[in-house]
Amino acid sequence: MIADEASLAHLMRASQGGDKAAYRVLLSEVQLWLERYFRRRVAPAQLDDLVQEVLMAVHTKRATWDPDRPFLPWLAAIARYRWVDHLRKVYRHAEDELGDWDAAEDSDEEAVMARMSLERLFVHLPDKQSEVIELVKIEGLTIAEASERTGQSESLVKVNIHRGLKKLSALIEKAE
Repeated sequence: MIADEASLAHLMRASQGGDKAAYRVLLSEVQLWLERYFRRRVAPAQLDDLVQEVLMAVHTKRATWDPDRPFLPWLAAIARYRWVDHLRKVYRHAEDELGDWDAAEDSDEEAVMARMSLERLFVHLPDKQSEVIELVKIEGLTIAEASERTGQSESLVKVNIHRGLKKLSALIEKAE
């Protein structure tokens, strides 16, 4: 039996009055309600633990329920707060598990392959464009530093970068 608001409120009032049988029935009904509530919110392996945490919270906080107020919103608030705490714990634990073993292995293979692909693309650009793209976008020089190194004006460096990247983009789109 899944009790409604009125039945749950009646069972809680009786429980607060010391009726142990009513308290057992209340906890079993609350357990069923919580299982439905959490079924789509947590992984199946975590469901029982979370339901038990909420049942413990209901047990410790049962004196805070006001008999003049509805029972289900009170229960839902406890369930929601425990669910949020649970999510924080799960995500914090997931972050703790990340370590160096999860990092990518140092491999020059990808860098070499990327460089080879870049060189193939640079063949299609004028030397001035590929040179400033290399200096500014790959090596990280400023426009002023690239201008000084290549002898091009700063505005010409910007134009050559823009035109070169536009042509590279068109080449890549064409290849796809």
